[in-house]
Amino acid sequence: MSESNSLANRYQQLIDSIVDITLKGKIRSKEQVYRMLLKEIELGTGEIFERILDENIQKTTAQLEKKLKATRILRALQTIQGEWERWQKENQKEQVISLAIEQIKRADSQHLLSSFLPFLDQSNHNSLNREQLQKLSESLKDSNDAVETLELANGIRDGLREFSRLEPELITWIYEQSQSTLGFGSEKQGPWPWWEKKTSLPLAQMLFKTLANNESIRELSDKSYQVELRAWVELILLLHFLERGLVKWFDEQPYNAKFGQRLSYSTLLIFSMIFAQLSQGFTGKNSNLREGYFLMMLQSLRQLTKRKDFPLYGGIFASFSGENLQYTLTYFDDPLKEVERTQEKARILTLLAYSQLTLGNYKQAKQFHLEALEIAQESSDKACEIANFNHLSRICIAEKDYDQAINYSQRALMFSRQVGDKLGEANGLINVGYSEVFRAKELEQMNTEIYESAINYLEQGATLAERLEDYQSQALAYNSLGIAYVILSQPSAAITALEKGIKMALNSGNTYLQGLNFTYLAEAYYTLENLLQAVYSGCLGMYLLHQIDSSEYRQAAGLLTVIKGKITDKEFKTLLEQNRPNFIKLIGVDGYDELPKLLEEYKAG
Repeated sequence: MSESNSLANRYQQLIDSIVDITLKGKIRSKEQVYRMLLKEIELGTGEIFERILDENIQKTTAQLEKKLKATRILRALQTIQGEWERWQKENQKEQVISLAIEQIKRADSQHLLSSFLPFLDQSNHNSLNREQLQKLSESLKDSNDAVETLELANGIRDGLREFSRLEPELITWIYEQSQSTLGFGSEKQGPWPWWEKKTSLPLAQMLFKTLANNESIRELSDKSYQVELRAWVELILLLHFLERGLVKWFDEQPYNAKFGQRLSYSTLLIFSMIFAQLSQGFTGKNSNLREGYFLMMLQSLRQLTKRKDFPLYGGIFASFSGENLQYTLTYFDDPLKEVERTQEKARILTLLAYSQLTLGNYKQAKQFHLEALEIAQESSDKACEIANFNHLSRICIAEKDYDQAINYSQRALMFSRQVGDKLGEANGLINVGYSEVFRAKELEQMNTEIYESAINYLEQGATLAERLEDYQSQALAYNSLGIAYVILSQPSAAITALEKGIKMALNSGNTYLQGLNFTYLAEAYYTLENLLQAVYSGCLGMYLLHQIDSSEYRQAAGLLTVIKGKITDKEFKTLLEQNRPNFIKLIGVDGYDELPKLLEEYKAG
């Protein structure tokens, strides 16, 4: 007789026994039934018990009219069913641990990590908490299994232990620097130097030092792939819980919810990038580690895409320096090719495409947006589809393809109104107006009605964005209005709009839009021959765009070079010195000292 048949007979006898003593009046409470189930049912065999119980209930229900005792039997069976549901709920954690053990034991050495890591995934209903992971580690050690399994067990245990040591230091680094420098860029120290001093794990120390020095993480795993599995598992557990802890803390900040959200986005992206780079370093050397760290990258990205406040319209890279932004984009390009076409991938591509646009990489941005658009349409993610139409419209403007820009923006506007996507509608209105201004300028159509219509769209978009309290879209609207007025040779109106745009861009934390607004503000002031303000705005536009490696910094640098050519070096230096206090407020002393160097870099360039 097979094991399952033996269990079926045993569970049938258990059910018969409970029914029998119930009919004899010997069951005094439901708790008594529960204790019998707890004693007799083995973990991992619940499906067998549930099947036998269901069969008994169905059989007894069918006999209700023929058998007098059937009603009492059914009532007893229903009591068993209720306590069985309670048993399932209270033993679910143990069942998940049993499931994890079973999957790990079935895996070969090349897929050991990938059999375990789904149980870390917060998107998985079988995700294990720290207590359960500790129990899993103990169970795997007790099983006296293969060497690799024991290494996995020890890695889980020591990774949890190390996080417990670092947990009190999770946010200490934040209090060592001002809020304006929080983030993960090279000029923003981040947690890496702090954690390097606090961790006792050699591999974690090496990683944090690499991150602090802005060196290649890929080289770290490339050179250290022969380090025992246990150490790499420790690192996974440590990074996983550090990431979760930071996101939770940032999300709970009441003093500035939007600021906290941006740092949560950046945290998820930077940890995804770390896992991605480590994974690529194992290519051709250790498929178990490569696959494992790749899965961790996907888990972090998945957490990002599932957020209700997912930033379809950008702004997420406010907490990255240009160098780290470049790293992030570079290391996600190839791994994303391995991910199946899903709604999640469409959203990730949208985010990365927008980031490519800020860098001036229009070809790559367009490729990402078109792929994201196709996947969003396949998965019926209307908000994502509308966002990509809007972003493609902006790219077409940059490429001077104004007819296509209007086509994309009108489709975004039409679909957003159909489904009630107000944020998509606000951006659609802005893009229609923006596209029409540029097309009219190219065609040299100085027809007042055309410009009035375009500006009307822009103002509607700004009003709707204001109603939605969306700083990002407001910044874009006022930036677009300001540029329109610059094109129309209305510098005073442009200054009013662009100053509003700067305020909104600062509130949203979008460095790219801050830089663009300052750049066009400089042009408006230059038209009015206000060189003091033109130099101030132009320098800020140049500096901020250069910080994120955006090629558009050259527009501001070009204007400053023109101004410098019209006055003496001494006069230009005086204009810089007069603006020094205001520069320092926004970009600090180091930023101010960097300005002449950036102009020299542009001239050399």
